[in-house]
Parts: sequence; C-alpha cells; structure tokens
Amino acid sequence: MHVIYGGTFDPIHHGHLRLALELSDRLGVPRIHLVPCHIPPHRGETGASSAQRLRLLELAIAGESQLAIDSRELDRAGASYTADTLRQLRREVGEDEPLVMVVGTDAFAGFDRWRDWQQIPGLAHIVVVRRPGPPLDPSGKPARLLAERAAEDVSALYGKPGGLILELDPPLLDISATGIRERIGEGRSPRYLIPDPVWDEIRRMGLYGACPDDNF
Repeated sequence: MHVIYGGTFDPIHHGHLRLALELSDRLGVPRIHLVPCHIPPHRGETGASSAQRLRLLELAIAGESQLAIDSRELDRAGASYTADTLRQLRREVGEDEPLVMVVGTDAFAGFDRWRDWQQIPGLAHIVVVRRPGPPLDPSGKPARLLAERAAEDVSALYGKPGGLILELDPPLLDISATGIRERIGEGRSPRYLIPDPVWDEIRRMGLYGACPDDNF
C-alpha cells in the first residue's frame, strides 16, 4: 500500500512528523510519503519558497526510515492539485496497488470544492484524520460521501486499490505552522515545536522574520 500525506509544511513541525509516524504504524506500512505542495490552490502565498520548504523537510526527516519525501508537486508548474498527483501516482504504482491519501477533517470539510473531487475516490482511498473542531455538516457532500464509502477498518483498504474512506483518530500534537510563523515573527522561540536542525536553517535563511543571531 502506498500512502501520501500532503501539505504546505510551512514550516514542517513535530505535529506533522508525529502524525506521519502514527499513520505508518496504524496503516501497517513501512513508509509514509510526505508530499509538499508547490502552490496551494486554497490559501495565500506560503511564508517560505518551495525550495526552502523542501530543504526544511529534508532536514526534519533525516535518518527516519518511516518517512520519505515525494517532491513531484514542486516539479510541476502552477497550482498543486491532488487529483493530478493521484493520477500520476496511479500510473506509477499500477491499477491494483492500494493507494491512500491522508487529509484532516478540516480540509475534508471542503472536499467538494477541490478540483475533480468526484474523481479522487476512484483513484485512491482517503484516510480522514479527525482534528479538534466542529464535525462535518451531515447534510454536506463530504459527510454524505464518507457515509457512502466508509471503511470498517484498516484491513479493508488492502482489499481494493481505492474507493474507501477511513476515519482515524490518532493522538495529535497541538502545534500549528501558522502559530510557529507568528511566534518567529514576534521574536519568540519555536524550539521544541520544530526539530532543531529546522530551526537552525530557518535562522540561517532568515525565514518568517528570523535573524541569524536569534539564539533563544
């Protein structure tokens, strides 16, 4: 089974990393593929460039065999659309390999606004990670889609290449990239929210308002 976990990772933090490892264990796969987004279609500009975010991601997962980087969206021009990524992956892994994409409940709530969203279940399974916040609108299209395609457990994902939706409730670290960017911009330390090599590189590159001599 091939599992992708996409995001802007602006910057990558321990919440992202811990969730990825939890998913590796819960889904029984040796590796989770982190897919950094080039140009997010549903939000404003990122605080760091694609190349800078990729560099931070490389530093964050160095030496961790359960995590890998898939940079294909950074190599494509224009906005990054999940359906395009899944089509490309489906061609690579073949028709029969289970393919899984991971999304949080907050993002899945707007799933029906994604480009080609109706085609995505035909390309892959969807794992919805429950996050704090309001539940899905039961009358909305995402909630109805989940009810129609709900998987009973992880083993069901191995039985077919795509088409199912599985909700998972792994332990989550209450860390946000937005909060980290704000903290750095205000001159406060983000240490222990992000890996030390990532913080060192953020300072070296002067990202998010950091200065090279910010040694707190």
